[in-house]
Amino acid sequence: MNLPGKIAIMGGGSWATALAKIVLSTQETINWYMRREDQIQAFLQTGHNPSYLSAVEFDLDRITFYSDINKAIKESDTLIFATPSPFLKQHLQKVTTSLHDKFIISAIKGIVPDENMLIADYFSEYYNVPIEHIAVIGGPCHAEEIALERLSYITLACPNIDYVKQLSPVFRNTYLRNYCCKDVTGIEYASVLKNVYAIVAGICHGMKYGDNFLAVFICNAIEEMRNFLYAVHGLERDITDSVYLGDLLVTAYSRFSRNRTFGTMIGKGYSVKTAQLEMEMIAEGYYGTKCIHEINEKYKVNMPILDALYAILYERKSPTIEIRQLTQTFK
Repeated sequence: MNLPGKIAIMGGGSWATALAKIVLSTQETINWYMRREDQIQAFLQTGHNPSYLSAVEFDLDRITFYSDINKAIKESDTLIFATPSPFLKQHLQKVTTSLHDKFIISAIKGIVPDENMLIADYFSEYYNVPIEHIAVIGGPCHAEEIALERLSYITLACPNIDYVKQLSPVFRNTYLRNYCCKDVTGIEYASVLKNVYAIVAGICHGMKYGDNFLAVFICNAIEEMRNFLYAVHGLERDITDSVYLGDLLVTAYSRFSRNRTFGTMIGKGYSVKTAQLEMEMIAEGYYGTKCIHEINEKYKVNMPILDALYAILYERKSPTIEIRQLTQTFK
């Protein structure tokens, strides 16, 4: 497989916009699929995404926009999906073009709800994409810092590591470095769990727990993540690598983290529904909590942090009581 070929960005949000900026720093042109035609028209009029990272200016002569997902797929070789995981299934239901000969890169930090499937597995099972033709992008990497061109690092993972090594130059510039590995499953699950733990970190922040406690919380969260990853996919991995621990840290601490923001609102007394309504962007950890909780019914890993958050979000238990009980399990 000769990669990357023609690259398409699939999505119109902040992470998709950051990825478009990255790819255009190394490639002459891109295709860009956005679901909403009005968003495309506003983009063409202003030279930037009207809804996300609007300070990032683009050379429109280097972008071909599509609101038809099938046309975007037909005209592209490598598809970078960066849509919120709860909406991926809805987007893909419109696909009638074969994905079998395409190379898929998932930049989605979530699980397909209802199916409880990782993104790579979903493309493989439902769209006949060979698993070795699917890669994932892991953090730690906030879109907002890419927009500011602050030095960042990502990990590219694929069962065939030669493919991501071919793709590596696409994601390397003056402000971005990358690392290649094979741990697709581990990185996908870790990207879900770090959002889950960031919500809990936000709840604790909203309840005025301090930095001392948050440090202890992170230590216990990464141990819980390690135990779960080993149970579901016993590949040898170093949990302190940036794609695991680093991504957890930035999502739990950063002011750019929507999951932390969502949790902070709950910690301050907002109901789950009110916090969701006031959020301008989706906190994917809300959906990830339910998915991982259901998946763990099979593996039965001891996950007190996940269980506490599930009780808060889905069983309407008191955050004050759940967090207080959770602190008794920490070391």
